This record gives sequence, C-alpha cells and structure tokens, in this order.
Amino acid sequence: MPTPTSTIATDPAETSIRADAATTRTAPDSRKGGGRVGRGYSAFERVSPASRLLVLAVMIIFAVYSLLPVWWLVVSATKPGGELFTGNGFWFGDSFDLVENIGTLFTTQDGIFSRWLLNSLLYAGVGGAVSTLLSVMCGYALAKFDFPGREAVFGTVLAAVLLPAPILAVPLYLLFSSTGVINTFWAVFIPSIVSPFGVYLARIYAASSVPDSLIEAGRIDGAREFRIFAMGTRIMAPAMVTIFLFQFVAIWTNYLLPSLMLAGNALQPVTVGLINWRDMDGFPVSYITVVTGALVSVVPIVIMFLSLQGFWSKGLTAGSEK
Repeated sequence: MPTPTSTIATDPAETSIRADAATTRTAPDSRKGGGRVGRGYSAFERVSPASRLLVLAVMIIFAVYSLLPVWWLVVSATKPGGELFTGNGFWFGDSFDLVENIGTLFTTQDGIFSRWLLNSLLYAGVGGAVSTLLSVMCGYALAKFDFPGREAVFGTVLAAVLLPAPILAVPLYLLFSSTGVINTFWAVFIPSIVSPFGVYLARIYAASSVPDSLIEAGRIDGAREFRIFAMGTRIMAPAMVTIFLFQFVAIWTNYLLPSLMLAGNALQPVTVGLINWRDMDGFPVSYITVVTGALVSVVPIVIMFLSLQGFWSKGLTAGSEK
C-alpha cells in the first residue's frame, strides 16, 4: 500500500498553479535589468569596451575643443604686448604681466572699461532678475490655472522659443526709434526681460513640482492667490536659479541688440566696448588690452555659475520625472 508521502498530484489545476509559482520564482525582473542587477551588473558595464572608448574619445575631443580657446585667452592675457603674436600661442611668454595688463585695462581711456562692466552687470543682473520673476509668474499661471486659450498661449510660447533672437533686432530698433527710446537704458533693458524659454521651463517645473494639494490647502485657509504663489516659489527655487543664469548669460553676451540701440560709450556693455576697441587695430588701444578685457569679462559669468551650481543643476532636470 502506498504511503501518503509518495502520492503524486494529478489534478491539472494544482499542476498549473505549481508551474506558475515556479515561473514566478525563477523569472528575472525586467525592471531590474533582466535579473542581472542582483549579480552586480549595470547598464554601463554591459556596453562593450570599444563603445566606451569611442564615447570617451568623443567627449575628450569636445572638451578640448571647448577649453582650448579659454586656455589661449588665459595664456595670452599674461604676455607682454610684443609677444602676443610671436612664439607659442598656447604657452606663457618670457614674463608674467597679467597684473600690469589688468592695470592698463582699467586706466585706458579714463577707465571706461569699469563703466562698461557696471553697465553689463546692470543689464544682466537687473534684467535677469526681472525676467526670472515674470517667467515664473507666467509659467505658474499656465501650469496651475485653467482658463480659455491656455494651450494656445503655451503653444505661442513654444513657437517663440524656436524663434531666433536676431530676427527681432531690427523690428525692435524701428519700434524704439519711433518712440524715442533709442540710445537709452530702456532700449536694452526692456527686450532683456522677455524670456520664452524661461516661461517654458517655469511651466514644466511648476506642473511637476508644485502640488495641487498645497494650492487647495491655501485656498481653504483663506490665503490669497499671490500668497499661495509666494509659497510655490520656494519649491520652484531651482528652476528660478536656472532661468536667472540662462538669462544672465544671454544678456551679458548679447552684442547685436546693444550695438544697434546704443550710440554713446557711456551706456555700452562690455561686449560692445571690446569690439569697438578691437576695431581700432591696435591703436590707441593695444590688442593685449583687448585680450585682457575679454578675460576679465568672463570672470563674473564663471563666478555666477560656480556659486549657484547646486541650484541650476537641479533646475535643468525639471520635468524629467513625476
């Protein structure tokens, strides 16, 4: 007589259940890389060494291509005026004259370079701050308020992002010329506070980061919409810093608009002033002074990026995940 432990189940339903359980225990989890994550594999490790070397080589080429002009600028600013076009352009000269060159830069033409730097800081700093505030307000409204034509407005903003800025330079000049704004501070400041990309980024970040429950709770507590918006801006701080940095750099490096709008040296930013010095072909302002001015003009941008690096790196990933 067979014992109970030696009997084999012949029920088809029971057999199917056991087979499904075994499959569940042995099947790899597709969300974890096909089960290979548990054995220490990553997506990068599964790439062939040849592909990794190719990607690394391309990245090194692009890095050298981007950093080589900066290195030339730093090296050239340390040379005496007579060695700028002689010897190795990518290495230092016989003497290190950076301090003397900077001193000459700030004393040339009665120190007009200092005025240009202040103008650029005013245009880029104040313009970037106002542009950030307007962009965040518009983006927040597009993300959290339901009104007729909202998608049409957002589509217009997207179209404006794709529109090259130089196309609007001549129409803006004709408009400001008819209103008498040419050759004033406002001719450069007013166009600088408009940032379609800032509105787009603010809208994406507000939609993904500012919870609707926060807005509803504020309304239940009797808070006004502006008060609720002020609370939302704390959550949107990374996006705000990113918008400010992009707009600051765009205004600081803009040449076409101020060159069209401004005629006198007193209101010109540093970009236009350096180009005017370069067009003198070395007299009365030497080429080494122009090169040193270009190096000094980059310093505020570098300081801004390094000091706000933690914020803008977070803002760049805005909207990438829910």
